[in-house]
Amino acid sequence: MKKETKFVDKGNDVIKRHGIGVQKSLYILLYYIFAKHLPSPPLPLSGIGMKLRASLARKIFLKTSAKFKVHQGVDFGTGVNIQIGNNSSFNKNAWVANDTIIGDDVMMGPNVSILSGSHNFDRIDIPMTQQGAPIRRAVIIGSDVWIGTRSIILPGVRVGNHSIIAAGSIVTKDVPEWAIVGGNPAKVIKYRNTELKS
Repeated sequence: MKKETKFVDKGNDVIKRHGIGVQKSLYILLYYIFAKHLPSPPLPLSGIGMKLRASLARKIFLKTSAKFKVHQGVDFGTGVNIQIGNNSSFNKNAWVANDTIIGDDVMMGPNVSILSGSHNFDRIDIPMTQQGAPIRRAVIIGSDVWIGTRSIILPGVRVGNHSIIAAGSIVTKDVPEWAIVGGNPAKVIKYRNTELKS
């Protein structure tokens, strides 16, 4: 059986913030000013862009694996607490929130959004812009997962191993292992493993 990458699972607990420091700030600036805009396959010179983005991500993210990809146009804030597993990728124009944990062999279509933060809105006597934000909640994506184009995964969601999220889905709650989910909000359509009931 293939050995899976081990990650620090911070779950939905409060995630401690640290200053990113001068050196890490320079890597982040280099990524956003230059590397983010270099081409992805199949365009010419895409190999340079892919290597440079991966190299910078290794210095920015909390944990990376031996082999992973960051395509053109990916945004990941300051990369705080992001972890990415072996043979996984962030596809073109993805938005990946801080505190995201990605397992091994995760495929992602273009324009996927993974969110870990939100806004308070309980009070009606003041504008929402003045109400601050709740505690950030990490998104944890297991191994062998396919996330379809333009899917949105909301804060605190756990996506089980071997699951598929259909293109354009809005995932508001946990996805079971082996499940295929789709829609808004995303619901289980069926299971890849026929021994499980849909």
